[in-house]
Amino acid sequence: MKILALDVGTKTIGIAIGWTTNQITQPVLTLQRKSVKKDSLRLQEICRKQEIDCLVVGLPLELDGKEGRSARLARQVGDALQERTGLPLHYQDERYSTVEAENRLQEAGKSALERKAIIDQVAAMVILEDWFSNQ
Repeated sequence: MKILALDVGTKTIGIAIGWTTNQITQPVLTLQRKSVKKDSLRLQEICRKQEIDCLVVGLPLELDGKEGRSARLARQVGDALQERTGLPLHYQDERYSTVEAENRLQEAGKSALERKAIIDQVAAMVILEDWFSNQ
């Protein structure tokens, strides 16, 4: 299966894809947020072009495990995309995914400017890798 993973933020959505056969992930792009409706339309088109079979959306839980405003926003985007595509949808706890992404990019020697451009995509990769680990 080919899976689309999303790191939904208030300003951007990081997108990565991966395959269940080999559990390899790769960054795709970062979308600038518009609205849930516009974002889900753009994501639907990406799903169609990439021939996606399943969706994984990072759920930014609070440190105590509860869902706050950011988690509700991620659910709005995930639910809207699932409604548009009919694809199976899974939510993955994404606490610390951005920290992990930042660490990976620093270890790879990326400058602050380079990290800023792709951090959300790498966070989406981390979310998908965590989801693979929990399957």
